[in-house]
Amino acid sequence: MALTGSDLLAKVKELGDASKSDLVREAGYVSTKKDGGERLNFTAFYEALLEAKGVSLGDGNGKSNGKGGRTLSYVATVQGNGNLLIGKAYSALLDLKPGDEFEIKLGRKQIRLVPAGSTEEEE
Repeated sequence: MALTGSDLLAKVKELGDASKSDLVREAGYVSTKKDGGERLNFTAFYEALLEAKGVSLGDGNGKSNGKGGRTLSYVATVQGNGNLLIGKAYSALLDLKPGDEFEIKLGRKQIRLVPAGSTEEEE
């Protein structure tokens, strides 16, 4: 039986400097291949370890990009070249198409994008 939660964290701490393969094996993330050999399930192990540490990989409860990817954070970061990129997932949520235009409204410590030709009350 594969360990989860605090049991998994305790096992990882107990094994300390063990190899990654040994960690996965000792935590129970092993299955048997058709030829009788052992398959170590690293992905399931790391997902369980992240969940045990309180990191969610998107379980369908949050907004996601619809392809099983990360949950949208609704935070954008200015890139090294000064560009501010919102990303494809956000464009898809708003059903934006190539060529859509926006007015950039600068406020005090905020930026608002208003679709060109619309009034601000329509938002």
